[in-house]
Amino acid sequence: MTEAKPVPKGSLLERAAVVYDFDAVFRARQAGEPVASPLAQPPGDEAARPPIAAPEPPRRAVSTRGPVVAIDRDRLAERDLLIPGAPVSALAEEFRLIKRQLLLTARNVQESYGARARAILVGSANANEGKTYCAINLALSLAAERETEVVLIDADVAKPDVLSQLGLEDRPGLLDALASPSADIEDFLIRTDVPQLLLLPAGSRSNQDTELLASARTPDLLDALLAADPRRIVIFDSPPALAASPAATLALHVGQIMLVVRADSTSEGDLRAAVSLLDGCEQIQLVLNAVSHIPGGRRFGSYYGMEDA
Repeated sequence: MTEAKPVPKGSLLERAAVVYDFDAVFRARQAGEPVASPLAQPPGDEAARPPIAAPEPPRRAVSTRGPVVAIDRDRLAERDLLIPGAPVSALAEEFRLIKRQLLLTARNVQESYGARARAILVGSANANEGKTYCAINLALSLAAERETEVVLIDADVAKPDVLSQLGLEDRPGLLDALASPSADIEDFLIRTDVPQLLLLPAGSRSNQDTELLASARTPDLLDALLAADPRRIVIFDSPPALAASPAATLALHVGQIMLVVRADSTSEGDLRAAVSLLDGCEQIQLVLNAVSHIPGGRRFGSYYGMEDA
């Protein structure tokens, strides 16, 4: 019997770096092949930090098309999701760390990826590893930024769950826009009562869903979403990489990937296989989900009045 590894302390990003030797995934690719970016920039290395970007054009107002829908806060609480406007919690601080790293990476790869540096795919190797949970929390955390507009896309078209998690009814969305060459993607966005948060449902299913996602219209719609606002960030809740092919297709069009790893179930073999399938994007970062906290191991709990029992 293999001895269980102790659960490391630290943030989700730090735990992922310790539990999984992620660099090993890429050792076979180091001979001239793309390698994923590190999880964090070394502190104090001023020379390595990117120059301050020129000021961007003034942002437009958040899309005013369609009615505003209310997200069920009680439902968010029941599912242990972030609650907009609630007191800062340990979970909120964890996702603050995560979003800061993603925003830094977006800035670093802007020269190579252009506007698509602001497109993030949230995925996992298998189902039930917490990708939708993390995608929603990331979107809510990013929407709290003062100069950011967020579009959360439910791209797991086979098993869409974003709207359900938020207590909203399903409606036309991504697949409908892909199927109609003349459709304006902005018409399918759902305005929410969370300032600066927009949703794009999966849409109406058909027998051609995979082909639609793999079509040239997908990057065209993504480009249109990003061009609508220079401060807009697009988040894809992707299908599991090892369960459905669209994840690898979507990886070709985004600037970075946040790969959710479930501490108690994701095997290293599945992680390696998922990274291999998603290597259409060079920037892959890990988030360790479902970690069992040990006494004294919580990083932000005591500071925000959430002492371990």
